[in-house]
Amino acid sequence: MTTTGIGAEVLERLHAILGEDDAVLTGRSSRFNRARVPAPFPVHRWEEFIPDVVVLPRTAEQVSQIVKLANEYKIPVVPRAGGTGLADGAVPMKGGIVVDIKRMDQIKEIDLVNNTVTVGPGINMQTLNRSLKKHGVIYPDDPASYACALVGGRIGTSGLSLLGARYGHTRDLVISFEIVTPTGEIIEVGDGGGRKIRKSSTGYHLKHLFMGHQGTLGIVTEATLELVPRAEAEFAAFFLFEDYETAYQTFSVIAKSGLATLGGVMMFDPEKVEYLRRDDEAYIIQPDWVKAVCAASLFGTKAEVEVGAQKVMELGRSLGGRYIGDEIAAGDWAARHDRYANPLHGRDKDGKVVPMSWHCEDAAIPYSEVPEVLRKWHEIAQRYVERYDIFDDWGAFQYTNGAHKPWGDVLVEIDMGLWEDRMDEESWQAFVSLKREIAQVAIDHGGSMSSCHGATRAGDAELVPTEMGASWEVMKTIKRALDPHNIMNPGKQSLDEAYEEVAP
Repeated sequence: MTTTGIGAEVLERLHAILGEDDAVLTGRSSRFNRARVPAPFPVHRWEEFIPDVVVLPRTAEQVSQIVKLANEYKIPVVPRAGGTGLADGAVPMKGGIVVDIKRMDQIKEIDLVNNTVTVGPGINMQTLNRSLKKHGVIYPDDPASYACALVGGRIGTSGLSLLGARYGHTRDLVISFEIVTPTGEIIEVGDGGGRKIRKSSTGYHLKHLFMGHQGTLGIVTEATLELVPRAEAEFAAFFLFEDYETAYQTFSVIAKSGLATLGGVMMFDPEKVEYLRRDDEAYIIQPDWVKAVCAASLFGTKAEVEVGAQKVMELGRSLGGRYIGDEIAAGDWAARHDRYANPLHGRDKDGKVVPMSWHCEDAAIPYSEVPEVLRKWHEIAQRYVERYDIFDDWGAFQYTNGAHKPWGDVLVEIDMGLWEDRMDEESWQAFVSLKREIAQVAIDHGGSMSSCHGATRAGDAELVPTEMGASWEVMKTIKRALDPHNIMNPGKQSLDEAYEEVAP
């Protein structure tokens, strides 16, 4: 079994490995501040989920030595990047060592011949693209947490990009990366052996095994990323609808149009529109007849976008959608990152702003199943809203999910508010039950219960074996082989089960 004790000898050796007084943190505030993510949290049990020590390495060799030391003492290790995850991937469930990689933030090489950039895992997309701007290129990974998510965390979660239909998602944009395995070896994974190779048929494609592992298979220490030309033109169009069904059909028409410049197609359902009316600080109020919104974005050369924009306007209006107007459409799309950092999303029954946490239950759903999934999700949400006074249904949205394939399956996300400072054990368990019900619906309809956030916490983690089916045994075999002592982010994705079957 994994233990969590951190003695004086271990702390002394960590100081020796890192060589800086402020690189080994044991203070209460340092540890508590790295035990949270934006997702709802059982604050009444916060003491149970804090690390024993936080370390801030600068090199892959330091990370390797830390992991080898942890193996020697069987101490849990939890990687932490920007801490923006929405599924507890960076929360230390069993104490131990949190490896905070924010100091590993260098841009190591910009290769404009092969269109790549090599970086440390602690850099974020906004900072990176500011440096790339003078070269006329961008790294187009564009999450809602664009300004604060880090490259290492994006790899660990296999994140979704809001520009994925045009440029691909994290798994498509990361060409290769260096990772410290759970036993401390430093390896490089990609498509084949070449750091800058995009396609290979040599050996296993290990990049995808170590992509989206939620910190259970290692710590990324360097990455080589795809660069694309900075778009000459952008265009965004928002269309208003009197009913959900017409908006849903319009979403399909635009997504299946074949436009190569399509960055993505998005839709708000009636419950989301109603919530946004209540949360009017983040929304320009629309007339009461508006029940759904469908939007599309385009990126590319000026010639491409001008023609594509005409087509989007035609398709958006083809079933009765009403264009929201140039200024509002452009502003709404430009603000796509803003709400992520807003801590005051909630409204009580009197309309007063309250500090609710934002919970996003995301799923990848076949397009044909989306209406029925949303119907069931809102029925589940309403039951919990009526029974407990800490929940609020903030509606749902859908977004194109497939990289370069907007006509494929759909990211569907229901947003729930949780009034954390009113939470007790009963309401926390209710939240766990809510998550489990929502996740089960996604699986029942042929989907994946997580498109991008991960299934790492109570409520959906225990359903990972259900979704994975027969391949669950393969997952457990891989975990045991690569992490024999179960030190790497234990307690996540139900993978502790892999060790319960092994005789002591």
